[in-house]
Amino acid sequence: MSMQREITIPGKLLDKKGNLRDVGYSKKMILEYDRKSIKSSKLRIKEWDYYLVYDENYAVAFTIADNGYMGMLSVSLIDFKKPNEITKSKMTLFPMGKFNLPNNSIMDNSVYNSKDVAIEFINDGKSRHLKVRYDNFNDGKQFTADITLTKEPKESMVIVTPFKKPKRFYYNQKIVGMVAQGKVVFGLNEINFESSTAKGILDWGRGVWTYKNTWYWGAGCFDVDGHSVGFNIGYGFGDTSSASENMVFYDGVAHKLEDVKFEIPLDKKGRELYMEEWKFTSSDKRFEMTFTPIIDRKSFTSALVISSNQHQVFGRFNGTIVLDNGKKIEVVDKIGFAEKVVNKW
Repeated sequence: MSMQREITIPGKLLDKKGNLRDVGYSKKMILEYDRKSIKSSKLRIKEWDYYLVYDENYAVAFTIADNGYMGMLSVSLIDFKKPNEITKSKMTLFPMGKFNLPNNSIMDNSVYNSKDVAIEFINDGKSRHLKVRYDNFNDGKQFTADITLTKEPKESMVIVTPFKKPKRFYYNQKIVGMVAQGKVVFGLNEINFESSTAKGILDWGRGVWTYKNTWYWGAGCFDVDGHSVGFNIGYGFGDTSSASENMVFYDGVAHKLEDVKFEIPLDKKGRELYMEEWKFTSSDKRFEMTFTPIIDRKSFTSALVISSNQHQVFGRFNGTIVLDNGKKIEVVDKIGFAEKVVNKW
């Protein structure tokens, strides 16, 4: 079981030798990441910004990722009603820092522009403006998005996870429960996200990874009885003995959880049945959920020694969350996602 060690003193993430100066979790981004301080091969550095925006009917997800030897620009459109999803990704070779992704998530822009794909995450410190254009997204139709995220919760999930190998680490922030407003145009279809019902999540990741990893991640944000509720759960890689990334957010305040287990149903041969009901249980009994899938956004890519097998499943959560003060939140049919990803990279 992981202890929950909170980092409270600001400072640099890495020392002069490129080793982590501290490990654990924090509720704000108080440690400073600097790509130039890393003392590992540039091919092993992985940096990404991933935004998910969704309401009861639709979700969109946008990624700018610099994975060292490969850059990835990805756009997903998910329809919960049909259900149906389209994901398109553009790959680039050996960006190795050329994307100039920011060293923090507090303020600064992540921008990729090319002839056929443009993804801009503009962050002025007050709001986040997501502008996306993807030509020939599907059937020759163009996809565009113009969405603004505001009312960022005052606390978030920030974690420093070391790997067993020296100078390998993952520095990650999950901001859960921003308010989203804007629109998506795809061909003749227009989808409007309204601030009264649409939410946004940011997964901000920087680190030096080992070659083979499996991770489990889940998140959701919604309103319950006039209060903003969100959660971030996950595990699977690195040394998490100092802290887990499990956290609940209530009106923007973080409540730390211990360990949460993803129970994905299996068939007789031990293969995951992603579209059957999952269960989530927690060591401290503060996150107890069932999860009924709507759609599995799955992808498998393999090229020589590199492969990625992803199942990001969207569905409805039902169960209870318990806050630090013992208050119990009943979660009824709220949309979120849970995923299992296996990477060789």
